[in-house]
Amino acid sequence: MSIFEVKVLQIRDSSFNIGFRTGKIIQNNPIIRALEMITKPEIEYENMKSIYLSFAPHLLDELQGLSEGLGISLNKAASLFSGYDVQKTEAMGCSTILTKDYYVRNYDFGPSLYDGNFSLVQPDHAFASAGYNLQAIGRHDGVNEQGVVLGLHFVSNKDYSVGLSPWTSIRMILDTCSTTDDAIQMLKEIPHSACYNFSIGDRNGDIAVVEATPTKISVRREPDFLSCVNHFQVKELQPNNRMLNDNSIKRNDYLQSLRKSNLTYREMFNQFSTSESPLFLTDYDQLFGTLHTFSYSFKDEKILTSIAKGEQIIDINLQEWIQGNNLKETKLTGKIEN
Repeated sequence: MSIFEVKVLQIRDSSFNIGFRTGKIIQNNPIIRALEMITKPEIEYENMKSIYLSFAPHLLDELQGLSEGLGISLNKAASLFSGYDVQKTEAMGCSTILTKDYYVRNYDFGPSLYDGNFSLVQPDHAFASAGYNLQAIGRHDGVNEQGVVLGLHFVSNKDYSVGLSPWTSIRMILDTCSTTDDAIQMLKEIPHSACYNFSIGDRNGDIAVVEATPTKISVRREPDFLSCVNHFQVKELQPNNRMLNDNSIKRNDYLQSLRKSNLTYREMFNQFSTSESPLFLTDYDQLFGTLHTFSYSFKDEKILTSIAKGEQIIDINLQEWIQGNNLKETKLTGKIEN
Protein backbone atom coordinates (compact mmCIF):
# COMPACT_ATOMS: atom_id res chain seq x y z
CA MET A 1 0.00 0.00 0.00
CA SER A 2 1.43 3.38 -0.99
CA ILE A 3 0.35 6.96 -0.22
CA PHE A 4 -1.47 8.67 -3.08
CA GLU A 5 -1.81 12.46 -3.23
CA VAL A 6 -3.74 14.89 -5.41
CA LYS A 7 -3.09 18.64 -5.30
CA VAL A 8 -6.02 21.07 -5.15
CA LEU A 9 -5.33 24.01 -7.47
CA GLN A 10 -7.38 27.24 -7.27
CA ILE A 11 -6.76 29.80 -10.04
CA ARG A 12 -8.79 32.86 -11.01
CA ASP A 13 -7.03 34.60 -13.89
CA SER A 14 -6.74 35.03 -17.65
CA SER A 15 -6.53 31.84 -19.71
CA PHE A 16 -2.87 32.55 -20.44
CA ASN A 17 -2.06 32.93 -16.74
CA ILE A 18 -4.07 29.83 -15.82
CA GLY A 19 -1.82 27.93 -18.22
CA PHE A 20 1.34 29.69 -17.01
CA ARG A 21 0.60 29.05 -13.35
CA THR A 22 -0.41 25.44 -14.02
CA GLY A 23 2.86 24.97 -15.92
CA LYS A 24 4.86 26.21 -12.94
CA ILE A 25 2.96 23.87 -10.62
CA ILE A 26 3.49 20.75 -12.75
CA GLN A 27 7.03 21.42 -14.00
CA ASN A 28 8.56 18.82 -11.64
CA ASN A 29 5.63 16.43 -11.82
CA PRO A 30 6.53 12.91 -13.09
CA ILE A 31 3.47 13.13 -15.37
CA ILE A 32 5.52 15.31 -17.75
CA ARG A 33 7.96 12.46 -18.36
CA ALA A 34 5.10 9.98 -18.67
CA LEU A 35 3.38 12.16 -21.29
CA GLU A 36 6.63 12.50 -23.23
CA MET A 37 6.73 8.72 -23.50
CA ILE A 38 3.17 8.28 -24.76
CA THR A 39 2.60 11.37 -26.94
CA LYS A 40 4.02 12.06 -30.36
CA PRO A 41 7.10 14.32 -30.67
CA GLU A 42 5.14 16.56 -33.02
CA ILE A 43 1.54 17.00 -34.13
CA GLU A 44 -0.04 18.98 -36.97
CA TYR A 45 -0.31 22.20 -34.99
CA GLU A 46 -2.43 24.08 -37.52
CA ASN A 47 -5.01 21.28 -37.60
CA MET A 48 -5.18 21.27 -33.81
CA LYS A 49 -5.41 25.06 -33.77
CA SER A 50 -8.36 25.07 -36.16
CA ILE A 51 -10.33 22.74 -33.83
CA TYR A 52 -9.55 24.89 -30.81
CA LEU A 53 -10.57 28.03 -32.72
CA SER A 54 -13.91 26.41 -33.58
CA PHE A 55 -14.84 25.29 -30.06
CA ALA A 56 -12.76 27.05 -27.38
CA PRO A 57 -10.23 29.58 -28.75
CA HIS A 58 -9.28 30.81 -25.28
CA LEU A 59 -7.65 27.41 -24.63
CA LEU A 60 -4.98 28.33 -27.17
CA ASP A 61 -3.99 31.07 -24.71
CA GLU A 62 -3.88 28.51 -21.91
CA LEU A 63 -1.67 26.30 -24.07
CA GLN A 64 0.64 29.26 -24.71
CA GLY A 65 0.77 29.88 -20.98
CA LEU A 66 1.67 26.25 -20.33
CA SER A 67 4.53 26.43 -22.83
CA GLU A 68 5.97 29.56 -21.21
CA GLY A 69 5.41 28.30 -17.67
CA LEU A 70 7.32 25.12 -18.48
CA GLY A 71 9.91 26.85 -20.68
CA ILE A 72 9.16 24.69 -23.73
CA SER A 73 8.14 25.50 -27.29
CA LEU A 74 4.49 25.98 -28.19
CA ASN A 75 4.66 23.00 -30.56
CA LYS A 76 6.06 20.83 -27.78
CA ALA A 77 3.33 21.99 -25.40
CA ALA A 78 0.72 21.20 -28.06
CA SER A 79 2.06 17.66 -28.42
CA LEU A 80 2.05 17.11 -24.65
CA PHE A 81 -1.16 18.82 -23.60
CA SER A 82 -3.57 19.66 -26.43
CA GLY A 83 -5.20 16.23 -26.55
CA TYR A 84 -4.98 16.24 -30.34
CA ASP A 85 -3.66 13.18 -32.21
CA VAL A 86 -2.89 11.34 -28.96
CA GLN A 87 -1.72 7.76 -29.34
CA LYS A 88 -4.13 4.95 -28.50
CA THR A 89 -5.09 4.36 -24.88
CA GLU A 90 -5.93 0.87 -23.70
CA ALA A 91 -7.94 -0.32 -20.67
CA MET A 92 -9.43 2.49 -18.52
CA GLY A 93 -12.62 1.98 -16.55
CA CYS A 94 -15.20 4.49 -15.24
CA SER A 95 -18.70 3.95 -13.84
CA THR A 96 -21.42 6.61 -13.55
CA ILE A 97 -24.97 6.90 -12.29
CA LEU A 98 -27.09 9.86 -13.41
CA THR A 99 -30.45 10.69 -11.89
CA LYS A 100 -32.60 13.80 -12.02
CA ASP A 101 -31.09 14.72 -8.63
CA TYR A 102 -27.38 13.90 -8.89
CA TYR A 103 -24.38 12.65 -10.86
CA VAL A 104 -21.90 10.20 -9.26
CA ARG A 105 -18.90 8.49 -10.87
CA ASN A 106 -15.62 6.65 -10.35
CA TYR A 107 -12.59 7.14 -12.57
CA ASP A 108 -10.49 4.00 -13.00
CA PHE A 109 -6.99 3.88 -14.49
CA GLY A 110 -3.36 3.73 -13.29
CA PRO A 111 -1.55 6.26 -11.06
CA SER A 112 1.51 6.53 -13.33
CA LEU A 113 -0.61 8.21 -16.04
CA TYR A 114 -2.62 10.44 -13.70
CA ASP A 115 -1.98 14.17 -13.42
CA GLY A 116 -2.72 14.20 -9.71
CA ASN A 117 -4.35 17.64 -9.80
CA PHE A 118 -7.90 18.76 -9.03
CA SER A 119 -8.41 22.24 -10.45
CA LEU A 120 -10.89 24.99 -9.74
CA VAL A 121 -10.41 27.61 -12.45
CA GLN A 122 -12.18 30.87 -13.22
CA PRO A 123 -11.01 32.21 -16.60
CA ASP A 124 -11.76 35.76 -17.76
CA HIS A 125 -13.61 34.65 -20.89
CA ALA A 126 -15.06 31.21 -20.10
CA PHE A 127 -17.19 29.52 -17.46
CA ALA A 128 -15.59 28.66 -14.14
CA SER A 129 -15.32 24.93 -13.46
CA ALA A 130 -13.96 22.30 -11.11
CA GLY A 131 -12.55 18.96 -12.22
CA TYR A 132 -9.68 16.50 -12.32
CA ASN A 133 -6.92 17.40 -14.79
CA LEU A 134 -5.83 15.11 -17.61
CA GLN A 135 -2.94 16.25 -19.81
CA ALA A 136 -3.09 19.55 -17.86
CA ILE A 137 -5.69 21.22 -20.10
CA GLY A 138 -8.15 18.32 -20.27
CA ARG A 139 -10.47 16.94 -17.60
CA HIS A 140 -11.48 13.41 -16.66
CA ASP A 141 -14.71 14.84 -15.32
CA GLY A 142 -16.00 18.08 -13.86
CA VAL A 143 -18.79 20.61 -13.43
CA ASN A 144 -19.06 24.25 -14.47
CA GLU A 145 -20.74 27.31 -12.99
CA GLN A 146 -23.82 26.68 -15.16
CA GLY A 147 -24.34 23.29 -13.51
CA VAL A 148 -23.22 21.19 -16.50
CA VAL A 149 -21.45 18.05 -15.27
CA LEU A 150 -19.88 15.30 -17.35
CA GLY A 151 -17.24 12.57 -17.53
CA LEU A 152 -15.59 10.22 -20.01
CA HIS A 153 -15.78 6.42 -20.39
CA PHE A 154 -13.37 4.59 -22.71
CA VAL A 155 -15.04 2.01 -24.99
CA SER A 156 -12.57 0.97 -27.71
CA ASN A 157 -10.13 2.08 -30.39
CA LYS A 158 -12.32 0.83 -33.24
CA ASP A 159 -11.95 3.12 -36.29
CA TYR A 160 -9.28 5.11 -34.46
CA SER A 161 -8.70 8.43 -36.17
CA VAL A 162 -6.66 11.61 -35.85
CA GLY A 163 -8.90 13.80 -33.76
CA LEU A 164 -9.52 15.23 -30.33
CA SER A 165 -9.26 13.33 -27.06
CA PRO A 166 -12.40 13.05 -24.92
CA TRP A 167 -10.70 14.81 -22.00
CA THR A 168 -10.09 17.91 -24.12
CA SER A 169 -13.68 17.70 -25.37
CA ILE A 170 -14.86 17.69 -21.75
CA ARG A 171 -12.84 20.79 -20.96
CA MET A 172 -14.26 22.61 -23.99
CA ILE A 173 -17.78 21.74 -22.88
CA LEU A 174 -17.15 22.85 -19.29
CA ASP A 175 -15.76 26.16 -20.51
CA THR A 176 -18.51 26.99 -23.00
CA CYS A 177 -21.75 24.99 -22.53
CA SER A 178 -24.76 25.96 -20.40
CA THR A 179 -26.99 22.88 -20.75
CA THR A 180 -26.95 19.18 -21.53
CA ASP A 181 -28.32 19.98 -24.99
CA ASP A 182 -25.42 22.38 -25.60
CA ALA A 183 -22.95 19.66 -24.63
CA ILE A 184 -24.62 17.09 -26.90
CA GLN A 185 -24.51 19.49 -29.83
CA MET A 186 -20.80 20.13 -29.32
CA LEU A 187 -20.06 16.40 -29.10
CA LYS A 188 -21.85 15.95 -32.42
CA GLU A 189 -19.49 18.45 -34.03
CA ILE A 190 -16.13 17.63 -32.43
CA PRO A 191 -13.86 15.23 -34.42
CA HIS A 192 -13.46 12.26 -32.05
CA SER A 193 -10.33 10.11 -32.11
CA ALA A 194 -11.74 6.93 -30.54
CA CYS A 195 -14.89 5.33 -29.14
CA TYR A 196 -16.03 6.86 -25.86
CA ASN A 197 -19.15 7.34 -23.80
CA PHE A 198 -19.85 10.75 -22.28
CA SER A 199 -22.16 10.89 -19.25
CA ILE A 200 -23.80 14.33 -18.97
CA GLY A 201 -26.26 16.19 -16.74
CA ASP A 202 -27.23 19.76 -15.94
CA ARG A 203 -28.80 21.78 -13.11
CA ASN A 204 -32.29 21.08 -14.50
CA GLY A 205 -31.76 17.35 -14.00
CA ASP A 206 -31.60 16.81 -17.77
CA ILE A 207 -29.42 13.70 -18.13
CA ALA A 208 -27.99 11.92 -21.17
CA VAL A 209 -25.26 9.56 -22.36
CA VAL A 210 -23.57 10.33 -25.66
CA GLU A 211 -22.08 7.24 -27.31
CA ALA A 212 -19.44 8.55 -29.70
CA THR A 213 -17.27 6.94 -32.37
CA PRO A 214 -15.05 8.71 -34.91
CA THR A 215 -17.82 8.23 -37.48
CA LYS A 216 -21.15 8.21 -35.62
CA ILE A 217 -22.86 9.65 -32.53
CA SER A 218 -25.88 8.26 -30.67
CA VAL A 219 -27.64 9.66 -27.60
CA ARG A 220 -29.35 7.74 -24.79
CA ARG A 221 -31.84 9.68 -22.68
CA GLU A 222 -34.16 8.83 -19.79
CA PRO A 223 -35.92 11.29 -17.47
CA ASP A 224 -34.91 9.83 -14.10
CA PHE A 225 -32.04 7.31 -14.23
CA LEU A 226 -29.14 6.37 -16.51
CA SER A 227 -26.04 4.23 -16.03
CA CYS A 228 -22.85 4.56 -18.04
CA VAL A 229 -19.79 2.31 -18.12
CA ASN A 230 -17.33 1.14 -20.79
CA HIS A 231 -19.45 -0.34 -23.54
CA PHE A 232 -21.99 1.01 -25.99
CA GLN A 233 -25.60 0.14 -25.24
CA VAL A 234 -27.19 1.55 -28.40
CA LYS A 235 -27.63 -1.50 -30.64
CA GLU A 236 -26.21 0.01 -33.83
CA LEU A 237 -22.95 0.94 -32.07
CA GLN A 238 -22.42 -2.37 -30.26
CA PRO A 239 -20.10 -3.77 -32.97
CA ASN A 240 -17.62 -1.14 -31.74
CA ASN A 241 -17.43 -2.69 -28.27
CA ARG A 242 -14.32 -4.56 -27.14
CA MET A 243 -14.59 -8.34 -27.20
CA LEU A 244 -13.71 -8.58 -23.50
CA ASN A 245 -16.13 -6.29 -21.72
CA ASP A 246 -17.48 -8.65 -19.03
CA ASN A 247 -16.30 -6.31 -16.28
CA SER A 248 -18.15 -3.40 -17.83
CA ILE A 249 -21.36 -5.42 -18.18
CA LYS A 250 -21.08 -6.62 -14.58
CA ARG A 251 -20.66 -3.05 -13.28
CA ASN A 252 -23.61 -1.87 -15.37
CA ASP A 253 -25.80 -4.65 -13.97
CA TYR A 254 -24.88 -3.51 -10.47
CA LEU A 255 -25.62 0.12 -11.29
CA GLN A 256 -29.00 -0.85 -12.71
CA SER A 257 -29.77 -2.78 -9.51
CA LEU A 258 -29.59 0.55 -7.68
CA ARG A 259 -32.31 2.09 -9.84
CA LYS A 260 -35.08 1.62 -7.25
CA SER A 261 -32.91 2.01 -4.18
CA ASN A 262 -33.90 5.64 -3.54
CA LEU A 263 -30.44 6.32 -2.14
CA THR A 264 -29.66 9.86 -1.07
CA TYR A 265 -26.85 11.79 -2.74
CA ARG A 266 -24.40 10.99 0.07
CA GLU A 267 -25.47 7.34 0.19
CA MET A 268 -24.88 6.97 -3.54
CA PHE A 269 -21.50 8.68 -3.22
CA ASN A 270 -20.57 6.12 -0.57
CA GLN A 271 -21.68 3.29 -2.91
CA PHE A 272 -18.93 4.40 -5.30
CA SER A 273 -16.15 5.55 -2.97
CA THR A 274 -16.00 2.72 -0.43
CA SER A 275 -13.32 0.16 -1.25
CA GLU A 276 -15.79 -2.67 -0.50
CA SER A 277 -18.04 -1.61 -3.38
CA PRO A 278 -18.27 -3.68 -6.59
CA LEU A 279 -17.62 -0.35 -8.34
CA PHE A 280 -14.25 0.18 -6.61
CA LEU A 281 -11.51 -1.49 -8.67
CA THR A 282 -7.95 -2.31 -7.58
CA ASP A 283 -6.19 -3.72 -10.67
CA TYR A 284 -3.85 -0.73 -10.94
CA ASP A 285 -1.09 -2.64 -12.75
CA GLN A 286 -3.52 -3.27 -15.60
CA LEU A 287 -4.66 0.41 -15.64
CA PHE A 288 -7.93 -0.59 -14.00
CA GLY A 289 -7.95 0.79 -10.47
CA THR A 290 -10.20 3.43 -8.91
CA LEU A 291 -8.37 6.75 -8.54
CA HIS A 292 -11.15 9.15 -7.59
CA THR A 293 -14.87 9.54 -6.99
CA PHE A 294 -16.50 12.70 -8.34
CA SER A 295 -20.11 13.76 -7.89
CA TYR A 296 -22.49 16.71 -8.15
CA SER A 297 -25.93 17.39 -6.68
CA PHE A 298 -28.20 19.26 -9.11
CA LYS A 299 -30.50 20.29 -6.26
CA ASP A 300 -27.87 21.53 -3.79
CA GLU A 301 -25.35 22.61 -6.48
CA LYS A 302 -22.59 20.96 -4.48
CA ILE A 303 -19.62 18.77 -5.38
CA LEU A 304 -18.50 15.80 -3.28
CA THR A 305 -15.18 14.24 -4.22
CA SER A 306 -12.50 11.98 -2.75
CA ILE A 307 -9.57 9.91 -3.97
CA ALA A 308 -8.79 6.19 -3.61
CA LYS A 309 -9.20 4.99 -0.04
CA GLY A 310 -9.02 8.55 1.19
CA GLU A 311 -10.74 9.44 4.46
CA GLN A 312 -11.11 13.07 3.38
CA ILE A 313 -14.15 14.09 1.31
CA ILE A 314 -14.20 17.61 -0.12
CA ASP A 315 -17.61 19.30 -0.12
CA ILE A 316 -17.57 22.23 -2.57
CA ASN A 317 -20.11 24.92 -3.33
CA LEU A 318 -18.76 26.12 -6.68
CA GLN A 319 -20.85 29.30 -6.64
CA GLU A 320 -19.31 30.32 -3.31
CA TRP A 321 -15.85 29.60 -4.67
CA ILE A 322 -16.57 31.81 -7.70
CA GLN A 323 -17.43 34.61 -5.27
CA GLY A 324 -13.91 34.38 -3.84
CA ASN A 325 -14.27 31.88 -0.99
CA ASN A 326 -11.23 29.64 -1.37
CA LEU A 327 -11.18 26.04 -0.20
CA LYS A 328 -8.97 25.41 2.80
CA GLU A 329 -7.83 22.09 1.34
CA THR A 330 -4.59 22.10 -0.67
CA LYS A 331 -4.41 18.37 -1.29
CA LEU A 332 -6.29 15.09 -1.03
CA THR A 333 -4.57 12.00 0.36
CA GLY A 334 -5.45 8.37 -0.26
CA LYS A 335 -3.87 4.95 -0.68
CA ILE A 336 -3.09 2.73 -3.67
CA GLU A 337 -2.64 -1.03 -3.45
CA ASN A 338 0.78 -2.11 -4.76
